[in-house]
Amino acid sequence: MTHASVPNSRSPTPSHGITNAGLGLQPEWDAPEHVLALMTQRGGGVSVSPYDSLNLGDHVGDDPRAYTANRARVAQVLGLTPCFMKQVHGTHVHVLHEGSQHDGIEADAVVCATPGLAATIMVADCLPVLFAHARLPIVAAAHAGWRGLAGGVLQASLAAMAEQAHCCVQAVARETHVWLGPCIGPDAFEVGPDVRDAFADVITHCGDANALFVAQPGPGGKYMANLQGLARCVLRSQGVSAIAGNDGSASWCTVGNAQQYFSYRRDQGPLGASGRMAAFIGLRA
Repeated sequence: MTHASVPNSRSPTPSHGITNAGLGLQPEWDAPEHVLALMTQRGGGVSVSPYDSLNLGDHVGDDPRAYTANRARVAQVLGLTPCFMKQVHGTHVHVLHEGSQHDGIEADAVVCATPGLAATIMVADCLPVLFAHARLPIVAAAHAGWRGLAGGVLQASLAAMAEQAHCCVQAVARETHVWLGPCIGPDAFEVGPDVRDAFADVITHCGDANALFVAQPGPGGKYMANLQGLARCVLRSQGVSAIAGNDGSASWCTVGNAQQYFSYRRDQGPLGASGRMAAFIGLRA
């Protein structure tokens, strides 16, 4: 798998291999060679406005013929069979097994140890998180909006990986590489005090509350929240140190980069709808 030129500490830039097909970003990280991963952007598909053009969501009002064709195009490029979940901003983790039902299962995280299948997470502002164990053939993907993140979806993903590996969470975390994809950025994610309160424990352990929630002037007690920063704090608290991808800079923000990314917060109001991108991870067949 050719690594993309998406620097771990800078903004995403055009990459090689899969990205040349016009479908998205190939993560640059230290995952093993048997791991395949792809994060789609909004270009390279057949859907029309406001879903233009690589919408992968089947629940947003797009023409079924369009999103079906888009999903088939991505599967062909990826070389794996994507398994799409019904996401509910929760913490349930589904484990992929060959021959069992996958599409439509209610879950917000997916673990896979079966070659040929792709753990798949759809997003349009929420944070996609990909996991790959350094030695064992186990990967995972998590849908980390603020509710799932506060509820423990990343902890649940690591616990499910540990169960598959027949070892403790701490051991898995030490040898797991994580990639954070594009999401709503810290300059666009305005939240109320209830959201900040939901992360009280994370803030306590992180020790950098002002970087995670920046208080805004005026009434209402609003904050600008750093979703990827919160995810990094949670992951580090679990013992994960190898974290690549989204660093909170402007080019990773779904809201601020309309040509590259779908954004529910940006488009749902004025356009009445938003498409969905997806992050995929699996093991070579």
